[in-house]
Amino acid sequence: MSGDGGLLTERFERDRGHLRAVAYRMLGSLAEADDALQEAWLRANSAGIAGVENLGGWLTTVVSRVCLNMLRSRDRRREDSLDDRFSEPGAGTGAGAGSGAVAGRPGGDPEAEALMADSVGVALLVVLDTLAPAERLAFVLHDMFAVPFEDIAPMLDRTPAAVRQLASRARRRVKGGAVVAEADAVRQRRVVEAFLAATRGGDFEALVALLHPDVVLHADRLVVPTPEPILVAGGRAVAQGAMAAMGRARFTGLALLDGRVGLAMAPLGRLRLVLTFEVADDGLITGIEVVAEPERLAALDFGALDRGAPGVGAVGAPDRDGPDLDPSGPDRAELDRSGLDRSELRPPE
Repeated sequence: MSGDGGLLTERFERDRGHLRAVAYRMLGSLAEADDALQEAWLRANSAGIAGVENLGGWLTTVVSRVCLNMLRSRDRRREDSLDDRFSEPGAGTGAGAGSGAVAGRPGGDPEAEALMADSVGVALLVVLDTLAPAERLAFVLHDMFAVPFEDIAPMLDRTPAAVRQLASRARRRVKGGAVVAEADAVRQRRVVEAFLAATRGGDFEALVALLHPDVVLHADRLVVPTPEPILVAGGRAVAQGAMAAMGRARFTGLALLDGRVGLAMAPLGRLRLVLTFEVADDGLITGIEVVAEPERLAALDFGALDRGAPGVGAVGAPDRDGPDLDPSGPDRAELDRSGLDRSELRPPE
């Protein structure tokens, strides 16, 4: 192995965590992210690193270009393959009811996929999945990894100003357009977070404690599915339905739904259903609606929550050329380890 080859191998392995983080946020699937890394390694190894000054930044660009190509080819085959990714029959009417386990491609790990989705944010992955490939690249690299627009522009063959517009458009989609009532949002978020935590943990009594004794749950006919819509009344009955969906709750996360905090179930970032909540002044849940009908899902104003704030603010950097990242957060740590110092982000010709 040549000296350059050894250096490339060493740096690729050192940066693998960062590169995988970029690929996952670009693709929304660990299995596809690993495929992208394998393809990026083959391309990088074939091209060689002669003349590359910032190897970490160059590897990030190679991975980003591979992911961009994968996104552009994905739409042509998504509808044919999506149903094959969900293998577990539906059951239950609580958090994550409906189609369940993620099969993915052979060798995929549903538990790892769920953990990664939860760490990034289920709702954010849903919105990212609706973006055009160029928008997604601009948003992920700039807003999540602090790459300047000037360095993203060559990847898309566009000007920095055009890339800025792509990221801005994506950011608006991430935030959603509905007006959020902040005064009620903190309480609503805490209640919904507690509901999801109790469902994931299988804590029946904690669920009952969150529900009004006369709570009513409505679920449309596609949730389970059933011939007719479902109505469940009473705290213990609704809690039992949520317990039946405990395994599926791992693919469920908080989201902004028409300006209110709710839950979204989205294996591999593909939205399958949502739960909206009515919360009384005393903090008890009085109503839950579970929606899986595609036309109703499409009509929702869907946004991602700011995971670091107690309120409802949405994810995304302000509309400027600079990051809005928590310096202690995982993305910043991965960025620092990668050596991505904004220079030499173009692969060799």
